[in-house]
Amino acid sequence: MCGILGKMATLILPADWAKNWEKSGKHEFVQLCKNLAEKNDNVSTTKDIQSALYELCWHVIQGNFKLDLAASVLSDMMELRDDMTSILSDVFCILDIETSSLEEKSKRDHYTQLVGACLFFVPDAILKERLDPETLESLGLIKQAHQFNQKIVKIKTKLFYKQQKFNLLREENEGYAKLITELGQDLSGSITSHLVLESIKSLIGCFNLDPNRVLDIILEVYECRSDQDEFFLPLIKSYMCEPLTLCHILGFKFKFNQEPSEETPTSLYHIAAALLHHNLIELEDLYVHLMPLDASIVEEHKREITEAKQIARKLTMVVVPSEKTEDKEREKEKEEEKNDKPPDNQKLGLLEALLRIGDWHNAQSIMDQMPAFYATSHKAIALALCQLVHLTVEPLYRRAGVPKGAKGCVMRPLKNKRAPRPAESFEDLRRDVFSMLCYLGPHLSHDPILFAKIVRLGKGFMKEYQSEGRNDNVKDNMDTLLSCFLSIADQVLLPSLSLMECNACMSEELWGLFKLFPYQHRYRLYGQWKNETYTSHPLLVKVKAQTVDRAKYIMKRLTKENVKPSGRQIGKLSHSNPTILFDYILSQIQWYDNLIGPVVDSLKYLTSLNYDIMAYCIIEALANPEKEKMKHDDTTISSWLQSLASLCGAVFRKYPIELAGLLQYVTNTLKAGKSFDLLILKEVVQKMAGIEITDEMTSEQMEAMTGGEQLKAEGGYFGQIRNTKKSSQRLKDALLDHELALPLCLLMAQQRNGVVFLEGGEKHLKLVGKLYDQCHDTLVQFGGFLASNLSTEDYIKRVPSIDILCNQFHTPHDAAFFLSRPMYGHQILSKYDELKKAEKGNRQQQKVHKYVAACELVMSPVHEAVLSLHPPRVWDDLRPQFYATFWSLTMYDLAVPQNAYDREVKKLQAQVKAIEDNPDVPLNKKRKEKERCSALQDKLQEEEKKQQEHVQRVLHRLKLEKDNWLLAKSTKNETVTKFLQLCLFPRCIFSAIDAVYCARFVELVHEQKTPNFCTLLCYDRVFSDIIYTVASCTENESRRYGRFLCCMLETVTRWHSDRAVFEKECGNYPGFLTIFRAAGFDGGNKADQLDFENFRHVVHKWHYKLTKASVHCLETGEYTHIRNILIVLTKILPCYPKVLNLGQALELRVHKICLEEKEKRPDLYALAMGYSGQLKGRKAHMVPENEFHHKEQPVRSSTPASQQNGPGSMAKPANNASKTDEGASEDADRSKEKSQGTAKPVSKANSTAAKVTTSNGNGASSSTKAIKERDDKEKSGKEKKEKKEKTPGSTPETKGDSRREKQRDERGAGGKEERAPREGKEKTPKADRDKQKAEEKSSKEDAKAKAGNGEPQEQAKEPKSKEKGGDRSSVSASLKSPVPRSESAESERDHKRRKIDTHSSPSHSSSVKDNINEPKDSASKHHINYISAPRSKSREREMDKKDSENTRGRSKEKKTETDKERKDRKRDHVNADRELSLESKRRKDENGTNSSNKHSKSASPSSDSPAPADKEKTKRPKSSSKEKGESAKPERNSSGGKKESRHDKEKLDKKEKRDSSGGKEEKKQYP
Repeated sequence: MCGILGKMATLILPADWAKNWEKSGKHEFVQLCKNLAEKNDNVSTTKDIQSALYELCWHVIQGNFKLDLAASVLSDMMELRDDMTSILSDVFCILDIETSSLEEKSKRDHYTQLVGACLFFVPDAILKERLDPETLESLGLIKQAHQFNQKIVKIKTKLFYKQQKFNLLREENEGYAKLITELGQDLSGSITSHLVLESIKSLIGCFNLDPNRVLDIILEVYECRSDQDEFFLPLIKSYMCEPLTLCHILGFKFKFNQEPSEETPTSLYHIAAALLHHNLIELEDLYVHLMPLDASIVEEHKREITEAKQIARKLTMVVVPSEKTEDKEREKEKEEEKNDKPPDNQKLGLLEALLRIGDWHNAQSIMDQMPAFYATSHKAIALALCQLVHLTVEPLYRRAGVPKGAKGCVMRPLKNKRAPRPAESFEDLRRDVFSMLCYLGPHLSHDPILFAKIVRLGKGFMKEYQSEGRNDNVKDNMDTLLSCFLSIADQVLLPSLSLMECNACMSEELWGLFKLFPYQHRYRLYGQWKNETYTSHPLLVKVKAQTVDRAKYIMKRLTKENVKPSGRQIGKLSHSNPTILFDYILSQIQWYDNLIGPVVDSLKYLTSLNYDIMAYCIIEALANPEKEKMKHDDTTISSWLQSLASLCGAVFRKYPIELAGLLQYVTNTLKAGKSFDLLILKEVVQKMAGIEITDEMTSEQMEAMTGGEQLKAEGGYFGQIRNTKKSSQRLKDALLDHELALPLCLLMAQQRNGVVFLEGGEKHLKLVGKLYDQCHDTLVQFGGFLASNLSTEDYIKRVPSIDILCNQFHTPHDAAFFLSRPMYGHQILSKYDELKKAEKGNRQQQKVHKYVAACELVMSPVHEAVLSLHPPRVWDDLRPQFYATFWSLTMYDLAVPQNAYDREVKKLQAQVKAIEDNPDVPLNKKRKEKERCSALQDKLQEEEKKQQEHVQRVLHRLKLEKDNWLLAKSTKNETVTKFLQLCLFPRCIFSAIDAVYCARFVELVHEQKTPNFCTLLCYDRVFSDIIYTVASCTENESRRYGRFLCCMLETVTRWHSDRAVFEKECGNYPGFLTIFRAAGFDGGNKADQLDFENFRHVVHKWHYKLTKASVHCLETGEYTHIRNILIVLTKILPCYPKVLNLGQALELRVHKICLEEKEKRPDLYALAMGYSGQLKGRKAHMVPENEFHHKEQPVRSSTPASQQNGPGSMAKPANNASKTDEGASEDADRSKEKSQGTAKPVSKANSTAAKVTTSNGNGASSSTKAIKERDDKEKSGKEKKEKKEKTPGSTPETKGDSRREKQRDERGAGGKEERAPREGKEKTPKADRDKQKAEEKSSKEDAKAKAGNGEPQEQAKEPKSKEKGGDRSSVSASLKSPVPRSESAESERDHKRRKIDTHSSPSHSSSVKDNINEPKDSASKHHINYISAPRSKSREREMDKKDSENTRGRSKEKKTETDKERKDRKRDHVNADRELSLESKRRKDENGTNSSNKHSKSASPSSDSPAPADKEKTKRPKSSSKEKGESAKPERNSSGGKKESRHDKEKLDKKEKRDSSGGKEEKKQYP
């Protein structure tokens, strides 16, 4: 209509009338209206007038037209016709409808203002007819729209419904009286509704009664006789023709009872429910007559939730006690008021009545109109619904839910046939029962009996579900039912438990069901319960707040003294709301770790369900993403995580809690590449299995750890953890049942590298080390637990073979063998038992042979499997059998700790004696303790005997195997390198017991007289170069490495201390051979053995090397270097330092660390102070150097050392011989040195020179002829070089050349080419300087050190004086003066001995700091001193001077040499010639790679006077760019010249001829 009016108006009115209103528009509008008013056609005229008025008003509403102009025009219009006010009111009515639906408020305001302006000429009565009540209220025509509506309803009722005539009771009282009599008669006889209906019809006809009034009276009587449903319902059904009429009459009855003073009777609810149930009326028709409105119900529900949250907030706030009590009193009063006057909610009353009669369909419809759980929050409704559920599940409960022996109360079913059908099977529960329970929700708590029934039905279902033999359809149905039961548990059972007060029985009943679910389902339920359920209902919000409040109260008062009463309170609280309670307890433990003990003790009153929830809460707390697992300094693990881990260990050990969830959590975090949570696994295994992992073991504990399981338990751990049998069994079962044992091991083994390369990317190095150690320690601990607790079959079934472990699972080799080792032991023993049973023979020899046979059968596949672990070339040096034997044995196999067994037995005997002497102990307890101690004694003695037999068998087996361990074709250096690289080093840092094992194994290989194994070389490689190893260790690894070094040093010290011991254990052993003959070792040639005194020199050199490495690490300033070396030094303190001056040097450096790190790094300061104190305590045991080894022996320094006669020379084919000096590991050493930068420690090739001192004096010096040849060769080389050099300026090429030369010299320099002391700023201590001077005087090259008496300070100052020229040189020359091998023909072995005998005091060498540019400088010195092409005339003069000094030294030396030594030197000179030719060829082939020069002249500590040193420094930077190109050519060889001399070529040719003819006696040289 609006659109029509608008369209018509636009046709009637001109388009621009509104714009030109003042000029012509007003006139045109008024004229139009007058014309329309004068027309006779009323209908069309009225429409046109309405359109015109509508257009005008719409312009006003739009804001295009002024209000006052429109009002004045409309006022003028009223005079045109009498009905104009009515027409205008119609327009206003249309606009009212339109504007009320518009979003723009301004248009509505314009409309209201327009109508208001027209009020003075439009009557109010017409507007009240046409406009909405809300508009009238806004215009002020009525007071309230609501009242106006009510008034209209009353008026209409009065007009249209009120009876104005007859048929009222007072008018026809006789007829109604007869009607009531008919309805109220006794119905017990043959009276039927049909007969009564006939009578009623007669009465209506006779007395002319109103049928509706009759129906009303029938309902009234039915209400009074509500138990007569069977009579009245058919009567009403027969009487009534219109359901809506019946519904209106019922509605009036409900409306009558809505008055404030009225209360709706239950009988009315009943008849309404009965009529609904029998479909005589519709719920939708009746629902509108019921109060309150749905909107008010929703508001009330929201208000309740808000109030509950406010109460919860008040409980969590800190309030003054007096205020708190006042608030509680007020709340109680409010609650009482509510309870006194329950709201008369007719909808709820009808709902209750429907539930009572069993009309679930209509009841469900009513509940759907209300908020969740609002209806059932009223106890009467909840109980009515519970009763309906009782009746519905009764048959199924009798069949599948009643426990054995229980009778139960039989429920009578409803007579109502329309009620829900009782459930006969679990499938029937899906029909109605599950939905009923979901509507009940947490209010099932009102009926604990029904709660127990539902839980028992769940248990019955789970038994069927877990049974076998179901087809697919049944399985699908069962899965659906399972999800239904899980939903019921989530939405009904757990929330209901929260509202039950302290009902432990229900908690245990529920656990009976929950334990049948997998832990994943259970934890999901607990998570929902804890994090979501408590927000769903006001009651639960309050309960949560009250639980937290109570938990705070208990935890504030919990101490060790009141554990029992507090534990009972915790138990009571936990029965209903365990998740909230445990969440608070765990939050407190994360802050205060001293609560762990009392809390664990107080948990003994929990139910089984609560223990399971405790496990979930712990896991949730651990996985909290908002918590940082590192402290703010990013170097340590957070204390909250450590506290939770400790709690885990204690709780899971003490209480029977399922471990699967926690173990799976750790596994998942490892899968995700996170290793923080391994701390939990470590604690759990330690507490539950009693397996402790610590590197701080005492020597007694270490000894005990090498025995059997009983000895380990008694003497191997700090805390004696008793009674771990049950807890370790539970842990084992959890691992096996969920298949987590092997995955955890593999993940930990893989994660060790992941910690460094993946997880540790941005983390602090200290934290990375801790995480690595934690991961490794947990692996060792966990692997130990599996090995000791799993049966042989379980272990073998789960651990794959070694090649699969390494190649498929990418497990590191050390971890793979660690996991496989117990398997090999089990298999060998079981095979051995089989063989014994198969062939009965008791002779010991037979048993041993059977054991060896069993070993061969078990280990043969292993030998084949390990071939794939390494490249084929590895097996050229080591046999797979040797490799597998090393990795498969343990300390248990090698030695019996008799002292440890004796010690533990004595302890037990002392315990027995103490018990007997104690009169306070009851006799019964005495007897039990005695029995326990005697049983343990017997076990220990039996175990010791068993181990002794085992060790004897193993040693016999090794004796048979040893000849096939190492191949003769390999050089000793290569063999030892591979042994160290693949066996010794990886295993010695694996665990403390492995560190001891490695040292013992080396000693055992030596004792067994293993062919082709050089013991000296092995020890030398271990001691000579520890910087790399120490620097790359974590904190715990450095402890183990220190323990390994200590054990190695113990052996060396034992041999060093006593000649008899040395002769007995080393004298005639192949490991101390310096020469191996091709025809085999005859064992009788003492000349080929290292004698005792030379061995003492070697040991001193090793001590010196350890000192230099330690000083280097301490001076780097690197945290890891300093920490690790201090840990290692602390571990080896019993055996090192033994020499006084070395100890003083160390003490000086450690003291400096203490001063520097006191404020900066307190942990380093603590380590340094601890070591310093222990070192001072050891001073009394230190001896002067000359007591440690004889220094005053003839020193042969006149000839350069390029040939050695000790372990290191050999006469294999040329290619093998060339490898000998360098060692198989030199390539690796070179790469290490490059990465090390300026701080270059001694490379592993040092070990080649380490054996220099193993000679017994045979190759002390070369002949005068050899010396002369060397001098001539040097001079000719200088002349050739001089011709080539054009510009001796300092160039980058020179520096590069010098650096490369330095690298070569350092690789070759045995023990002398350590990084020299840094930045020669410190002065040499006076005492050391004096001792050094005395040594230098006694040496045979004292002329070379003529300035050594008074020059040390000058030497220290020299680098500074040359810094401007980019030549900051160190005083490394004061420590050493290396000579390349190939320059001379002197015995290398002899030269090494001189180096050891006469090296400067370490206190001197270490007291001078290295210059930062030392590698360059040192390289340059060597380059200048020993390359045979000098760079200037001054250089030539310097070399001449040195030659003259050497000549003087030789003449002096000749006087002291004996005839025997001269013979030896001749023989060694021949050897040196051979070696020299091989060296030259090899160096040429290698094209300038590093030389193995490891020797220095005997007076090397102060070899150069200041003047030559200055010359060297001035010459060093000067080199031509041409040299750089030459440096890559073979002329870079240590022989120095561009071409080899003719002399060298002749030697080489002779050597090759001898090799081709196959000499009878060949020498093998070992570095």
